[in-house]
Amino acid sequence: MSGYTVLTTRDTDRSIHDEGIEGIANQKSSDMDNRLALFNSVQGAICLSIHQNQFTDSRYSGAQMFYSDTNSENAALAQRLQNQFVAFLQPENQREIKLCGKELFLCYYSKNPTVMAECGFLSNPEEAALLITPEYQQKVAFTLYSALIQYCAEIS
Repeated sequence: MSGYTVLTTRDTDRSIHDEGIEGIANQKSSDMDNRLALFNSVQGAICLSIHQNQFTDSRYSGAQMFYSDTNSENAALAQRLQNQFVAFLQPENQREIKLCGKELFLCYYSKNPTVMAECGFLSNPEEAALLITPEYQQKVAFTLYSALIQYCAEIS
């Protein structure tokens, strides 16, 4: 990808907990520890935790970025990603980037610039219909990619 090395923690909905760990809570803790270890294993990495949002009220839609104040670059990265979603896919999106705390473990404890990217709401029928199509998934991936390229150009 444009000369960058890309690492993924997982590309399916499966846990990456250590073998032999029993119990859902212990597996979840091991999974998060292993993902954080990967996030922190490469100095100078940029980390994205990519998700789809869900809420009890189906009227909500749009991408939103979450970041921690534990790294001075996080807010700038989150804003670049949010701006790109508005520019490329969601011109009506008025969501603001949102500061998180320890509840977003990876964002809070990652040593590298890290953002949790909520790319849309599965609880919104129109957005959920888009999110399951390969074409829209490609557009989301390109939006994330282009924001990262712009962010890297800004910091270098």
